[in-house]
Amino acid sequence: MDERTRQAIARDWLVDITTTGRKSGKQHTVEVLLRQIDGQLYLSNQPDAKRDWAANLLVNPEFTYHLKQSVKVALKAKATPILDEDARREVYTNVLEREGRLGQVEARVQRSNLFKIDLLDT
Repeated sequence: MDERTRQAIARDWLVDITTTGRKSGKQHTVEVLLRQIDGQLYLSNQPDAKRDWAANLLVNPEFTYHLKQSVKVALKAKATPILDEDARREVYTNVLEREGRLGQVEARVQRSNLFKIDLLDT
C-alpha cells in the first residue's frame, strides 16, 4: 500500500463500500464512515439499524472499499464479523471515545454489527 493510501486511511472519514447482494448477487454501493484503530479498519452500523450492506457482508464477506476523499482508490477487502462481546466492547470503546460518543458503547455491543476489515490489495 502506498503512503498516500495509508494517510487517507488515517485521516479521511467517509468511504464507499461495494458489496454483493446476498439474494440478488448484484453489486450495491453505499457510503459509510471510515473507522480505524492504529491502521486496522472496522465497519459498524447504528444499534438496531438494519443495513443491507451488513447483511450482505455476512453472506459475501469480500467487497470493495473505496477511498474517496484525499485519494481515490478502490481496494479489495474482506469483512470478518466480530462476535466476541469483550472484543466488541474494546473496539467500540476505542472508536466511540474518539468520536465523543462513549454513551453508545453498550448499545453498540449488544445491537450493532461490527466487522474487522482486512485489505486484500496490500
